[in-house]
Amino acid sequence: MLQQIESVFAADGVLARAIDGYRVRPQQVEMAERIAAAIEQHGVLVAEAGTGTGKTFAYLVPALMAGGKVIVSTGTKTLQDQLFQRDLPMVRDALKAPATVALLKGRANYVCHYHLERARTEGRFLSREEAGHILAIARFAKTTSTGDKAECSAVPEDSAAWAAATSTRDNCLGQECPNAKECFVTAARREAQAADVVVVNHHLFFADVMLRDTGVAELLPACNTVIFDEAHQLPETASLFFGENVSTGQLLDLARDARMEGLAAAKDFAELPDGARALEKAARDLRLTISGENARFSLSQLAPAFHEALDTMVEELARFGALLESQAERSEGLEHCWRRSQELGLTLKRWRQTEDTGLVRWVEVFNQALSLNATPLHIADIFRKQMDGHPRAWIFTSATLAVESDFSHYCSELGLNSGENAADTGCWGSPFDYPNQAVLYVPQELPDPNSRDYSDAVAAAAWPVIHASRGRAFVLCTSLRAMRRIHELLKARFEAEGFDHPLLLQGEGSRSELLARFRRLGNAVLVGSQSFWEGVDVRGEALSLVIIDKLPFAPPDDPVLAARIEHMKKEGRNAFMEYQLPRAVINVKQGAGRLIRDEADRGVLMLCDPRLITKPYGKRVWRSLPPMRRTRVLEEVLDFFSMETA
Repeated sequence: MLQQIESVFAADGVLARAIDGYRVRPQQVEMAERIAAAIEQHGVLVAEAGTGTGKTFAYLVPALMAGGKVIVSTGTKTLQDQLFQRDLPMVRDALKAPATVALLKGRANYVCHYHLERARTEGRFLSREEAGHILAIARFAKTTSTGDKAECSAVPEDSAAWAAATSTRDNCLGQECPNAKECFVTAARREAQAADVVVVNHHLFFADVMLRDTGVAELLPACNTVIFDEAHQLPETASLFFGENVSTGQLLDLARDARMEGLAAAKDFAELPDGARALEKAARDLRLTISGENARFSLSQLAPAFHEALDTMVEELARFGALLESQAERSEGLEHCWRRSQELGLTLKRWRQTEDTGLVRWVEVFNQALSLNATPLHIADIFRKQMDGHPRAWIFTSATLAVESDFSHYCSELGLNSGENAADTGCWGSPFDYPNQAVLYVPQELPDPNSRDYSDAVAAAAWPVIHASRGRAFVLCTSLRAMRRIHELLKARFEAEGFDHPLLLQGEGSRSELLARFRRLGNAVLVGSQSFWEGVDVRGEALSLVIIDKLPFAPPDDPVLAARIEHMKKEGRNAFMEYQLPRAVINVKQGAGRLIRDEADRGVLMLCDPRLITKPYGKRVWRSLPPMRRTRVLEEVLDFFSMETA
């Protein structure tokens, strides 16, 4: 197959003949050959490919040529849709490969006939806007062949109506559902079962591996190749699914669903809605015991009031379960709600009583909800166990996996560096001309990143560069607090200086809306946090400056990180160098990767953190970045931008 690979990617090959603007990239050809070899040998390959390498085609071509069943898993639904709608059909048609392709998403992406009908008939539970959305979804359900909510443009993706019109793992009735024959989820799984190439996402893949809930379980045994794109996200995603969690949102959903089922099948049983209200109150009271939002806490940080409220919630769940049991025979829906109450009760019991030292128990609070989590300290053994068994190829690829071309951190996290099938690794740099296309600027005289006025100093240092770039900038912040402060200061500066450029802030709209506005405006400044560090592609002059406020180290008080650091220290290891720094480097590489997206792009990456220069580990950070021209002199940055208008 290796000779065929070279001819496919050649200047006169099938890709060149089928795709406008195609050009040969040696990195892409080498990567494709290594992937082809891994597929033939049922090997494991960890492959980093810089921006512009064309890694998607580098793995699709050998996967399609090798034949057999292939699962491609992505980190985002955006890439999942791009693969299914554009890249896969393009490569398949160019190769004239007879492969069938299917897209499989989580059940929350598909309209559920049963819950849609429940929501439509009980419309009084929804606001006027949401009631209108429910009717629009009902019209969509009659005409769609897939039921995929991404195809329903009439209803915003974040509308609360979707929660009422889709199912969850908890509230799906399965084969007992009266609408089982017309179920969109079942149809999508059937299609995936029959397809040669199935595109999923990491959450779906791991939800299946752990919960056998998504339909991937049936796909794996017959699968020859598993490809993880955006594979840098895997350790975090795997940790989430290899652990266990239960949220107040699940209890509120149970109460809502049981109330609706009761209205349909047990109207005469007044105790059921009363029990639902009591459970809802207990769940909300638990959330109120912790102030703030978007924060994580270890058990030792929680006040006695939390544990008292948790006791009350567990008692109310048990009472509510008994009420549901007394009515379970009256409908499939009520019986299913009763079973859900039992499962939630068991999960809560395990979370409260576990003595497993390999698990970290912690709590996360959101705006309206709270989740109880148990996360494994290490996932390497668990992940490796999932890979063992049936011989197949495993490909892990991303633009950001290595630290200075060293993959040991990534491989050790996933257990890929030991045993008979230890991973092969490969690193291919970007074909872009970074020394001429980009400048890395680290400003002078910034204070310590932990000082109170650090964000003010970042905003002051950023202003002349933003002015010189005529907007066209991302300001990427490591915390929401810093994001809001820097936005506030820049807004004041723009107004004071009469700098008439749009200033956008994460949260003012959905990510996709803000990106569309940013691209359309062409001269905007977008201040964002984690949402804009990766998976964002803005080509051309609209993005010519990326500013990163500080090195993105995870907060040391994060309960899972703190437990892992403590564990590594007990083993005599250097947690900072082995774990915290590599993760920060990979995040910096992701943020920096927003800048140069095309061979015609030019721009400045402004890294504001003085530790890049003052700390010995700073070299490991900037040496892991593409080979941009480096400077600490503001005038050189201003000259770089003035050349554009000369």
